[in-house]
Amino acid sequence: MLNETFRVEDGMLVRAVIPERGTPYEHRCPLAAYEEIAHAIDAMGDERSSLENLVARTKLPHTQVNTAFAFMKERGCVVPAHKRRQKAASNFVFEDAMIEYHGFREGDQDA
Repeated sequence: MLNETFRVEDGMLVRAVIPERGTPYEHRCPLAAYEEIAHAIDAMGDERSSLENLVARTKLPHTQVNTAFAFMKERGCVVPAHKRRQKAASNFVFEDAMIEYHGFREGDQDA
């Protein structure tokens, strides 16, 4: 089980992870990449998404996609579908993801 936290710093979403074993790490995702990932999930419609197919679709670095995808999962923009796949929680993933990001950035942890 991972202990992960998020913050927005210098215009980037930061995912800080403390694994049960191993070394803690942080990955960052710029807002433009976050937006692109949210649009990609939106464009998939009812298709289930995974980290791997989002990396393939967006051509963004794995760490950026993983950071954005983990945040969207935590905030309920995507929900579990099957095994390691997720599906959109609504027909408006981009809008949901942006509300969550900006609410979080502004300090409303329950946005």
